[in-house]
Amino acid sequence: MEGAIRFRFMNFTPDARIYVAGHRGLVGSALWRELTRQGYRHLLGRSRSELDLVDPARVLEFFEEQRPDFVFVAAAKVGGIHANNTQPASFLYENLQIQNNLIHSAYLTGARKLLFLGSSCIYPKLAPQPMKEEYLLTGPLEPTNQWYAIAKIAGIKMCQAYRRQHGCNFISVMPTNLYGPNDNYDLETSHVLPALIRKFHEAKVKGTGEVVCWGSGGPLRELMYADDLARACLFLMEAYSEEQFINAGCGDEISIKDLAEHVRKIVGFQGDIVWDASKPDGTPRKLLDSSRLFALGWKPQVDLETGIRLAYQDFLASWGGDGRKPRTMQPSFATQ
Repeated sequence: MEGAIRFRFMNFTPDARIYVAGHRGLVGSALWRELTRQGYRHLLGRSRSELDLVDPARVLEFFEEQRPDFVFVAAAKVGGIHANNTQPASFLYENLQIQNNLIHSAYLTGARKLLFLGSSCIYPKLAPQPMKEEYLLTGPLEPTNQWYAIAKIAGIKMCQAYRRQHGCNFISVMPTNLYGPNDNYDLETSHVLPALIRKFHEAKVKGTGEVVCWGSGGPLRELMYADDLARACLFLMEAYSEEQFINAGCGDEISIKDLAEHVRKIVGFQGDIVWDASKPDGTPRKLLDSSRLFALGWKPQVDLETGIRLAYQDFLASWGGDGRKPRTMQPSFATQ
């Protein structure tokens, strides 16, 4: 029966062996920082050059060698509207491979618990707002990111299936839109907030009179600082062991137009914002109902204004003052 499996408290202690898949990306690096801050001593991480997560043999070999007790699946091929629209096969294939290899290897090598990270884009395009967990698969997906969404839905179902068939303590968390240190600022593949930061900064440096932004500016988005999600994941790794996936958001939303104004002010761009309505808006509204998580006792700590300032500092540190020549680039797997 669904949800019938119950697990005793897992000893998620500082001595546990913890693998963070995707430890160099936005979410993975936030998890690594928080685990380190809380005193966890045996952290496992591999870059893409060290471990290709699309390769099932290599992934299983790594699990057999390292035998992690706990696994955070924060690795995925991610991107914004343009990337999803132009690389549908890559988004579907690579994400299915990554999560299949990690989840199956964790099962084969006896990992005590696994936390799979999905995305709020799994919900139907016109789902009632705010979006409750039970709204999954109740309507058509947003066409521009359906390939990524289908892969993430498969990951949720895989965790549920391994619980039912094999008794694995695998859980799934669906975060809202995230931003923060180690974000992807490539304009071809980035999400809205890092794209705005880069656009306004480069326009300021060049003395450009205007910045063109995609769409109408009307859609609403919920945005959460990545380190808040990391704290939520550690909380859930200890406190949550249910088959039902759980939303992780902050509960607030902002229009893309207002977000652009916030970023312009923080970056210090003095020119105009022009909205290109010929470009797609994406989902009109995307607000998670995170009441189940809040009821467990967790709440976010970083407000949007503070978070954007921290994200801009990270952009300046990682891309340099001119905003044009990055000192470091994120790999294709932007959260790996």
